[in-house]
Amino acid sequence: MVENDSKKQQALVNKPAIAFETLGCKLNFAETSAIARSITAARRVPFDGPADVYAINTCTVTANAEKKLRELVRQIKRRRPGAKVIAFGCFAQRDARTVAAIPGVDLVLGLNEKFRLNEYIEPLLRGETGGIVEGESTEHLPFLPAFSSGDRTRSFLKIQDGCDYPCTYCIIPAARGKGRNPTLESIVEQARMLAGQGVKEIILTGVNIGTFRDESGANPHNFLDLIRALDQVEGVERYRISSIEPNLLTGEIIRFTLTRSRAFLPHFHIPLQSGSNTILALMRRRYRRELHRQRVEQIKALQPGAGVGVDVIVGFPGETDELFRETYAFLKELPFTYLHVFPYSDRPGTPASQMSGKVPVAVKKERSRLLRELSARKHGLFVSEQLGQVRPVLFENDVRNGRIYGWTDNYIRVSVPNAPHLPGSIRRVRLVEQTAYGATGKIIEG
Repeated sequence: MVENDSKKQQALVNKPAIAFETLGCKLNFAETSAIARSITAARRVPFDGPADVYAINTCTVTANAEKKLRELVRQIKRRRPGAKVIAFGCFAQRDARTVAAIPGVDLVLGLNEKFRLNEYIEPLLRGETGGIVEGESTEHLPFLPAFSSGDRTRSFLKIQDGCDYPCTYCIIPAARGKGRNPTLESIVEQARMLAGQGVKEIILTGVNIGTFRDESGANPHNFLDLIRALDQVEGVERYRISSIEPNLLTGEIIRFTLTRSRAFLPHFHIPLQSGSNTILALMRRRYRRELHRQRVEQIKALQPGAGVGVDVIVGFPGETDELFRETYAFLKELPFTYLHVFPYSDRPGTPASQMSGKVPVAVKKERSRLLRELSARKHGLFVSEQLGQVRPVLFENDVRNGRIYGWTDNYIRVSVPNAPHLPGSIRRVRLVEQTAYGATGKIIEG
């Protein structure tokens, strides 16, 4: 038995080493994890160490994400000149030739080909393949399941892919194709499997998850039906909804999550993109700012301590100083808890890239700064209001300087003195003192 184990270990050591890195969204993280689990032709190693193959899941939402890819490849080639680099994901699908032309990129895989990455490792190392493996058309793509795994604390579960919304700034439909999802039951089965692995929290992720619709049976199921079914899965203690459009976040979903659910947490992330109806119309968003405010106010009325995150794009073509002031004034009055601020990034091939009224980079930076300062003030106020309260905290494998970090149900980052058995556990914690990242806490026993 010992000899067999030794042979297995030696066989593993003799395999080439592969390292993965992910750029972009939670959906990308889930897919990278799924791809990494499928690898049998190599052994996985950390990205910052020596490897024979480096595989990068790319993002194309912003020009900055594409810039990060180029920087990563340069770093790899400086550290390991002889290593092979594989690029896959959204940027690779949307503009394979540009990615392939980056010095140091050896192989580019398209949207579905990335899930067959294992097949390309040995031929690539032997010098038998390289360049571009052409991505399929994004017109009729299947749904390919994915979930992240690692420390058994939290898992990102992919429930939907692609998007049918025609937002003028967004390149994702071109990179990921039309909206699609698996059956409700298949997602429930994956949740059961993750529960069996000891995962405490599942984050539902996708491109536009509120569009979920399962018509495989006699009775169609929508997103509300899905979360009701997931709520009944034994062993999963917490769910988060990663991001949902305000026009898809119905009153029923809010009421179920906050008043009837066993495991869904009081935390929503609701994209706004602009607090100006003029800009929302130019973006072709499917709501006006008044609907977004109604959703947030309903959440806060039902549970004042709920966390609410908001996405905002600044510097969209046509956003004058006056229209930005509309956004700022709207957000100042909105009871959100944090912002994700994105300077508008031109994406060739989108309608917005052809619009007039482009905003200078310096102006976008200043507007971003103002909104990030507003976000810091709002988040600080939210945390201060929670001090003295006891909230459930899921502790992660994040230990620094003798303290361990985790997240409350309403998405406040908390640290306590480290102790055995805390990673992966959910404990009742009293929030004691405000910090730059969130709060310190004290575990309440019993």
